[in-house]
Amino acid sequence: MEQTKKTTSRDLTKGNIAVQVLLFSLPLMLGNVFQMLYNTVDSIVVGNFVGTQALAAVGSTTMIVNLFVFFFNGFSIGAGVVIGNLFGAGNLKKLHDAVETVMAASFILCVIFTAVSVAGVESMLRFMATPEDVFASASTYLKIYCAGISGLLIYNIGSGILRAVGDTTRPLYFLILTSVLNIILDLLFVIVFHLGIAGVALATIASQFVSAVLILLLLMKTKDIYRFVLADMRIDWDILKNVFAIGLPAAIQSVITAFSNIFVQSYINHFGSGVMAGWSCYNKIDMFIMLPMNSMALAATTFVSQNIGAGKYKRAEDGTRITILLTLAVTGVIAALIYFLASFAVNLFSNDPDVIYYGTLFLHTNVFFLLFNCITHVLAGSLRGRGDSRAPMIIMLIGFVAIRQIYLFIMANYISNTPQAIGFGYPVGWMVASALELLYYKLRVKTPHEEI
Repeated sequence: MEQTKKTTSRDLTKGNIAVQVLLFSLPLMLGNVFQMLYNTVDSIVVGNFVGTQALAAVGSTTMIVNLFVFFFNGFSIGAGVVIGNLFGAGNLKKLHDAVETVMAASFILCVIFTAVSVAGVESMLRFMATPEDVFASASTYLKIYCAGISGLLIYNIGSGILRAVGDTTRPLYFLILTSVLNIILDLLFVIVFHLGIAGVALATIASQFVSAVLILLLLMKTKDIYRFVLADMRIDWDILKNVFAIGLPAAIQSVITAFSNIFVQSYINHFGSGVMAGWSCYNKIDMFIMLPMNSMALAATTFVSQNIGAGKYKRAEDGTRITILLTLAVTGVIAALIYFLASFAVNLFSNDPDVIYYGTLFLHTNVFFLLFNCITHVLAGSLRGRGDSRAPMIIMLIGFVAIRQIYLFIMANYISNTPQAIGFGYPVGWMVASALELLYYKLRVKTPHEEI
């Protein structure tokens, strides 16, 4: 494949580190904002035009949706690290083989994920102890969403390929377009056609399929080094093995963490639909606050993978340190704003007094503890960029799953079974994971020039 690096790619192995990280992560951050708007707009439309129970139903499905999406995102991370390494090393032939392998595997996984997710909807809702008054609505929403989940998965893997070669701008354009489309379809299906909760689900999957088609067309029509050639599509088992070696631990960690959060949701569900809806609003807002750290963590993964591929180990470590500082600064400002505007933010989703009270309570209790996650996620991204995906998986499972579940069990059964105490299970896991991740990184990356 006789191609050269072109302007749509971004070489992160040279130039000012802070500038490169910001230029890479800002479009990614904005893209994540618009991607999150899919489900958030669903909640806003449902909360304002359908009712509190429907809002609780949509909120109760979030963790289940994440269970599948996070697994596929782990695969995307593995693909990004492998492609980023090849891009940094300038191995364009192998990079082309990696793109074809990743896309072939993605289509197979889409079929599997769609079948499994649709078949398991009601069982998962029962497992979460979803109340009967929201069960039917939650089941309707989730079945439609899962039936069309391939659109989201294909878009994510396609944007992951672009991200690996430093292109975060064009995926942003697609997300802006399809997010606006999602808003229009949400309002059309709910207000005009009166489809209720089914309408917002249909609007979401329709918009996601548009984004998938756009990303596939981009990959197939580009003349750049990452072009997807349908006739060349095949699986290189050595490449796929490397992708899974990095991506599978990240996927397992994300899935088990999401599964653990289903337990948190089941604790919340015992308090009734008002608290459930408040918790749903909190989670939507919380995810927006986490966007900078998630985007910076992905920036760290790509930055480190490209520089390790180019043999620039000290630059990789410097990039990690600078990315952590940038993430702490941005997240701290957003957290402060959300703390003071908490009730206003929750009111965007619902004007129910109970929903506003509990959503604000959860935000005020947890919001500043998200700073611990800045360290955890950026260090995890950096380690994955170095090819070490197992340690972040183990550390996050200890903090986000084991410690959190122990805390919830003790708190609910022996100390204080209140919504605020249960909601604080999130920060407990964040603090433990942050301490363990920092300790491991300091011990693992001993010198700037250590070859991982």
